[in-house]
Amino acid sequence: MSDVLKKYDSWLDDDGPAALVIREHLIPVEGEDGVLFPATFAAGDNFPGGYNVNSFGEEKEGKNVCLIDSVGSQANRTEPLFAREKYAGLVPQVVVKAGEKSVNLLEAGHRAGDAIVRCTALQAALQSAFKAVQQGNTEPLAKIAPTSLVFGVWDSRDTQAKMPRLIASTIRAFNVQRLTRSAQFNPATEFVNNGLLEEPADKAAKEAYAQRGFIHVPASASHGGVIATGGIRRDATLSLAALRLLNAGSDGQKTLALRRYILGLALVAFTYRPSSYLRQGCNLVLDPNKSAEFVEVTNDGKRTPSKITHDDALAYAKVTAQAFGIGKDQQVEFDKELAKKDVQGDNGNGERPAKGGKKKQPAS
Repeated sequence: MSDVLKKYDSWLDDDGPAALVIREHLIPVEGEDGVLFPATFAAGDNFPGGYNVNSFGEEKEGKNVCLIDSVGSQANRTEPLFAREKYAGLVPQVVVKAGEKSVNLLEAGHRAGDAIVRCTALQAALQSAFKAVQQGNTEPLAKIAPTSLVFGVWDSRDTQAKMPRLIASTIRAFNVQRLTRSAQFNPATEFVNNGLLEEPADKAAKEAYAQRGFIHVPASASHGGVIATGGIRRDATLSLAALRLLNAGSDGQKTLALRRYILGLALVAFTYRPSSYLRQGCNLVLDPNKSAEFVEVTNDGKRTPSKITHDDALAYAKVTAQAFGIGKDQQVEFDKELAKKDVQGDNGNGERPAKGGKKKQPAS
């Protein structure tokens, strides 16, 4: 056990490597020239909405980069892994009963800073843990919500404590050609012509008929996906330099145990083979004609191939989790009264929380 426990201690040294990096080349299941559908984003901040495509030079030259899956979306796809039976013993399972629904904290968008858990009996413990983070002690948060330290967290509605992501993964397509598509909805019968419904009296009534599927509705020139002429790539980084910023106060032994534990969780998530299916029209697999890169990058820029496997990572995570002492599983009830106070600006101490807020992650 001790050998496994110390296996990656060189990564935790002050002069250890900067990061682990994975670079994978992907193609649509239909083939490298297949049409894929990127994430779409709402309009705002001078962005018209739709696909996020950054162009360089003349657009007609096709020199651009299109965001297929954002760092936030990639994290949200991976984190629930730790609720599965094979991995559930690595982290505390915190479940919030909200009405008829049970929500695992691993599925909450803002993690330990999410309203779903902030308005429960865990409010005081989490507030205390976030305040400890601000004082240089991340151990209390690791006992409640350790994946918040792996995928990043911001307690934007209360203490403003913030921890960076250790894992960042993004999928981008290069030099894309944008397509449009059109469609025509035809109702099952001519409701108006056949006397089943009256002729719509005005525009509002006609729109209501259209929304409810009673009349023909054309849809022209909507988003039709893209063809990536320059390829598709997933870039993922596990920042070991950021991991070495985690401390359990001034206690060196507790700090080492904490870092080993969080490293174990991060390696499990980092080496896990993500789902190829991102959304309708976007099912991406490895490009068999291009080799993937998995390297350890040192501070001087040297890149050394890494051979750590997912099984290696899981074995290490189990040992480090046992040595650290996993926090207890908890099921708590969503408290309506706490939610009312939260809306009114009471953070549990009769004080109004600091202003701030994380923008909603666009749908993908």
